[in-house]
Amino acid sequence: MALLPGIEEVRAAAERLRGIAHRTPVLQSRTLDALVGAKVYLKCENFQRVGAFKFRGAYNALVSLSAEERARGVVAYSSGNHAQGVALAASLLGIEATIVMPHDAPTSKRDATRGYGARVVEYQRGEEDREAIAAEIVARSGAVSIAPYDDPRIVAGAGTAAFELCEEVGAIDLLALPVGGGGLLSGSAIAAHAASPNCAIWGVEPEAGNDFQRSLAAGERVSISVPQTIADGLQTTSPGKLTFEIARAHGVRIATVTDEQLRSAMRMACERLKIVLEPSGAAALAALLSGRIDVAGKNVGIILTGGNIDAARFAAAIA
Repeated sequence: MALLPGIEEVRAAAERLRGIAHRTPVLQSRTLDALVGAKVYLKCENFQRVGAFKFRGAYNALVSLSAEERARGVVAYSSGNHAQGVALAASLLGIEATIVMPHDAPTSKRDATRGYGARVVEYQRGEEDREAIAAEIVARSGAVSIAPYDDPRIVAGAGTAAFELCEEVGAIDLLALPVGGGGLLSGSAIAAHAASPNCAIWGVEPEAGNDFQRSLAAGERVSISVPQTIADGLQTTSPGKLTFEIARAHGVRIATVTDEQLRSAMRMACERLKIVLEPSGAAALAALLSGRIDVAGKNVGIILTGGNIDAARFAAAIA
């Protein structure tokens, strides 16, 4: 079994990101606390560079490349936030980046990726294999592949959000966050358990795309069809190999939410917290508000993972 990343790797990533990534705010709301019967701390990664936590892992991975690897350029595949994270990190480090994105990715995310200077290669989700497309580009160009979650450097970088949260608020009883492929989930479990060994770690995914929940129940990675959900950042079909191993080692639990519960959480965040969240970014908040996770009487950390959604889609979602 490969050596799993630990808290030292998360601390090292935090040092690399110091002065580069934003140290995002931790907010509290008496209204939210009253609704769920807990003291809730909101780590607002929607205010991170590129509008999502993904910049943390992307920069940590790219800054760790050798000079020879940087000269070859990088390739990544993503529906949006990892794409933007890699594109911005590559721009800051002078690295050429090619991003494989689904044709139905939100226009704002695709445009932002190009705006950071990356070349975008589109594919048809459900018909074409993004990993195969990226692998073909790597084979042809010699570029370095940057996985969206199944990479120890990505895991360690993602874990710095929970690391900062625990530094700021101290011991917590429960940490909840959205889960797609599991990079944030596994990195956060490492960081939170180093600070609060008894902290319960909850990943939240769409009901329509509960591949992580099914995999943990089966004791092995399970693959599903591309889920039909408004949470485009959580449309994964199977957990990562590394991230699944870390999640199991840390005893993580999974809750699921409906698209309507995601919309309700987005609406509450806008009306009461005065912040904009994309559907994926609202997943953990949705789980608390809908009672999918029992948090009564606890000190709870939530990671709001992103706010990349165009105005028209946001308005339609919360109408």
